[in-house]
Amino acid sequence: MAVKALKAPPAPAFDPWDVAFGAAIMNDYVFRGVTQSNHKPSVAAYFEPRFNVNKDLQFYFGVAGESISFANRAAAEIDVYGGIRPTFGAFAFDIGVWGYLYPGGTCQYGAANAFNGGLTDSAGRPLSAECLGNALTNANTMKKDVSFFEVYGKGTYTVNDNWSFGVTEFYTPSFLNSGAWGNYTSVTGKYTAPSTIFGSSGVGMYVSGEFGRQWFGTTDSFYGTAAFPNGIHYADYNTWNVGIGFTYKVFTLDLRYSDSNLSKGDCSVFTGAFNASVGTAPITGNNPAGNSSNWCGATGIAKLSVDLTAMTNLK
Repeated sequence: MAVKALKAPPAPAFDPWDVAFGAAIMNDYVFRGVTQSNHKPSVAAYFEPRFNVNKDLQFYFGVAGESISFANRAAAEIDVYGGIRPTFGAFAFDIGVWGYLYPGGTCQYGAANAFNGGLTDSAGRPLSAECLGNALTNANTMKKDVSFFEVYGKGTYTVNDNWSFGVTEFYTPSFLNSGAWGNYTSVTGKYTAPSTIFGSSGVGMYVSGEFGRQWFGTTDSFYGTAAFPNGIHYADYNTWNVGIGFTYKVFTLDLRYSDSNLSKGDCSVFTGAFNASVGTAPITGNNPAGNSSNWCGATGIAKLSVDLTAMTNLK
């Protein structure tokens, strides 16, 4: 008796669209070694539609938000970004543009340490009454609008299931709308423990770290001082972080140490911290009041996040 051959079931249709989204809560929002939340808790969320041309090429666009505490009193950071993620074997790349928006800011003008040619902005226009009426008591300075964008490229080499290494590069023509170009480069590494390390519990673990350097150009005259009326050069600095993370299903708990080599005086100049102390740092051409801030020093970060994708978690 002949046996009738059975047809193989049809392959599932390839759906190129996916959406990633998630949220997080952390005790401190730190960006390149500098707190963005005055060392206070912060919440974050993101939404990222993706289009997969094939398994090795993806286009994406995203919107994210974080709560912050800036010297200009902006309370939120809104990120709008997009790019392309090609993969070639063990090499994965990510190339795109990232916009940082800070709505709700109010100009803070420290007349004691800003000398830009008769209280004018970078275009020579008189500063508004709002700006002059909101001088910080420590004489630090920050524009109302500090929104800016960066172009970036990232590369990751996956050695095996446990080890991966990467490099990042970010560039902006005007960091925090200061007029100073900014360039950030870093190297990263990550070790992912075998899935069996916690038995069948489903808990995963990783250890990761990053070492980066941030370079700057010269600001516009809004941030000028008596010694440098046309603008100041923010101090270049190194930053590093190392941490351990635990994963369970869609949850990640990341415990991290972050630091930089920015002095407290240079930190005050760079951040314009509203709570910087006066006269406790060396007086320099960039920092004529001797202000000092701890916004750039060593800190511990605990972050609990949830990350999902529609194709994986909502089917």
